[in-house]
Amino acid sequence: MTETELKNRLKTITQPDEAARKAAHAHWASLAKPLGGLGDLEPLLEDVAALTGVPQFDFSKRAVLVLCADNGVIAQGISQSGSDVTRAVLQNLAQRKTSVCKMAETVHCGVIPVDMGIAGAPVDGVKNCRVRAGTNDFTGGPAMTREDALQAIETGIELVREQKAQGIKLLATGEMGIGNTTTSAAVSSVLLGRAPEEMTGRGAGLSNDGLRRKIEAIYKGIAINHPEKADVIGVLSALGGLDIAGLCGVFLGGALENIPVIIDGFISSVAALCAARLCPTATKAMFASHVSAEPAARIVLEALGKKPLITANMHLGEGTGAVASLPLWDMALAVYDNCYSFTEGGIAPYTPQC
Repeated sequence: MTETELKNRLKTITQPDEAARKAAHAHWASLAKPLGGLGDLEPLLEDVAALTGVPQFDFSKRAVLVLCADNGVIAQGISQSGSDVTRAVLQNLAQRKTSVCKMAETVHCGVIPVDMGIAGAPVDGVKNCRVRAGTNDFTGGPAMTREDALQAIETGIELVREQKAQGIKLLATGEMGIGNTTTSAAVSSVLLGRAPEEMTGRGAGLSNDGLRRKIEAIYKGIAINHPEKADVIGVLSALGGLDIAGLCGVFLGGALENIPVIIDGFISSVAALCAARLCPTATKAMFASHVSAEPAARIVLEALGKKPLITANMHLGEGTGAVASLPLWDMALAVYDNCYSFTEGGIAPYTPQC
């Protein structure tokens, strides 16, 4: 897919259906409870109605896409782990042993590990969508080519199309890749015009020296590559990772296919930011799950105009935050579908007082 082809495809993304949103809002107002009593859970379903065009919902078939990739910038000592850990976690994802797998079991959510570009040979039991075997160290030049970034975005879009064809109605996002909090901090620093210090955290637990190296690596990558924030593909190719680019495509795919896609943590939200910069209307398909413990997590969500459902200081990755929000989706729908109305209860409806 060329950049022109991507731009033309994104032009087909439609605006939210405001009539469907109003219908969902009216249904909430008819139920025997205080108006807006479920807080952010009510506009959650209204936003889904605006996305899908109908005020009825079915989230029974859902899956979390866990996009995995390695990042060459780990050569700068920005992580306490190496690419062997990416491989080990991906192997355990394939065997359904990891944190997100155990959480997903409890909420009847499928787990789909995807190799976007880990170092070394492919892993058995993993969907192989690899663009290349890891990225370059961005402190010495671009992490990948523009063509690599575009291929990863196209792969993400295609993943959503495939899931829709299999009957999936709700997607969560996840990722795994040693070094990807560094790539995410670098990309968001440029896109939001923020200093790397503001956007960079300790990831999986860096020391003070490790954090210093991480920030220095981002400054060096920006200085060498000269990314322009208006050029999202350029920023991704200069400083990003294949997981971020792929997830960017997943969010765009959600908007193209009218399927809600749940943002996980910091890395996922940076991918969503990239998608929003490529096509602002794509935000209609983005739904925040939680705000992670990474320092910039709230900054990115605010830039997207998204409110998290959960604040639990999670920073595990894999899609655990997105999956953790699924019970809230289920409970919101249980009330929306099954709660008795004012009419059925013989109760005078509440009316707005202000």
